[in-house]
Amino acid sequence: MENNTNWIQIKAECSVDDLDTVCSVMCMINSGLMIEDYSDVESVLDGVYGDLIDESLLKADRTKAAVSIFVPESSSPAETEYLLVSRLAELGVDAKVSHTSVCEEDWADSWKKYFKPIRTGNRIVIVPVWEKYDAAEDDIVVLMDPGMAFGTGTHETTRLCAALLEGYVTEGCRMIDVGCGSGILAICASKLGAGYCYACDIDPYAIKVAKENVILNDTPNITCEVSDLVREVDPESANFDVAAVNIVADVIIRLAPDIGRFLKDTATLIVSGIIAERAEEVLAALRAAGFEAEREMFENGWYAAALKKA
Repeated sequence: MENNTNWIQIKAECSVDDLDTVCSVMCMINSGLMIEDYSDVESVLDGVYGDLIDESLLKADRTKAAVSIFVPESSSPAETEYLLVSRLAELGVDAKVSHTSVCEEDWADSWKKYFKPIRTGNRIVIVPVWEKYDAAEDDIVVLMDPGMAFGTGTHETTRLCAALLEGYVTEGCRMIDVGCGSGILAICASKLGAGYCYACDIDPYAIKVAKENVILNDTPNITCEVSDLVREVDPESANFDVAAVNIVADVIIRLAPDIGRFLKDTATLIVSGIIAERAEEVLAALRAAGFEAEREMFENGWYAAALKKA
């Protein structure tokens, strides 16, 4: 795609019952569909993302859906829209078709103007790759281009984890970053002196971004792999000194019985992604798995803790 191309979003709003038909018609134009269907949002997301589900999703009309395609302004979008309206009418589908202009540069990059260098803890400074930053003598600079992966350093949970890593990463230690997103925490650990870091995520796109950020930061001692959390890591070869698990409360609770198998007896487990109201629930699960909190931190309603095996 050319830079600064103007794109037209053509959107068909319909009943959930007509969603498959509308998708089939839209695929005649472009197979790159953006589908909005909230009919099963709770059953699909609640067990995995729990507290991070936006309230607006929970309040969305479960009977309605929408399908969008994006076509370049130069390709007669009005003709495309007319074709869709006509075909849907022929099929007896009651759908509202509309269009919106989108500039590709704004679409892909407008968020970048809000991402500035940010300090976490005492020494770590997260710097977006497109920004200039004059580092102080003791600064540990982590360059970051997160793409669409989670982990810019702007979210409280990432900052809390990075700050805790400063206190627990020791020279030459082995670290695992579970649900690594952009790779930011593994890179922080590497630059703090870790000898080896293993970064895993279930999202292949996140691992692609993490690998790019590893190269950007010249931290070749980090391995990035797509993994179902830590279940595909061989516990016999793991023996990590530090683990960072910045996900959500429900996933940490689900991981609690297993995570200890991957850690040395003297290891530190750092957890976050937890809203303050659920901190005690998560701690209860971790205590049952043999961990005790050594340090706790709160910021803007989010909770993080560093735990040791009891």
